[in-house]
Amino acid sequence: MSGKIVFFEGRNFQGRSYECISDCSEITSHLSRCSSCKVESGTFMVYDQPNYTGQQYLLTRGEYPEYQNTIGFNDCIQSCRIVPVHKGPFKMRIYERANFEGQMHELTDDCDSIQDHYHISDMQSCNVMEGYWLMFEQPNYEGKMFYLKPGKYRNLKEISSDDTRFNSVRRITES
Repeated sequence: MSGKIVFFEGRNFQGRSYECISDCSEITSHLSRCSSCKVESGTFMVYDQPNYTGQQYLLTRGEYPEYQNTIGFNDCIQSCRIVPVHKGPFKMRIYERANFEGQMHELTDDCDSIQDHYHISDMQSCNVMEGYWLMFEQPNYEGKMFYLKPGKYRNLKEISSDDTRFNSVRRITES
């Protein structure tokens, strides 16, 4: 089974709703705003801007009656992307510098502090070979998060609007 998320215009699941079972680049084309949601199945990345941009947050099965306290969004969710279920091993190579240069380390598990475990001050590029991952700006999986699907990321500074440094990485194992 894939995923299903239901968005509501008002807080606490009030007002009109929109049911989504795939990626949606602009929720406001279906609702005037989105202030609460229920994830009935699957895992979703939600974004506070259209077209999968802005702040990101991973939502697993459950109810989210309002965003300010539960996920820290100041406004509403404006786009969402379903995270596919990954069966099998996870594998990512991280690099100290852009364009896959400098020290390289291969990850197959979560890492709560890239600096402490691998002694590199910054991770500037990566190659996600297997699985879906979340990168965080702070150690211990805190701060802004960024969704990574399989692919090559030559310059991680391009995926954040500011000068974010990435300090921890976690596999997305929820289904």
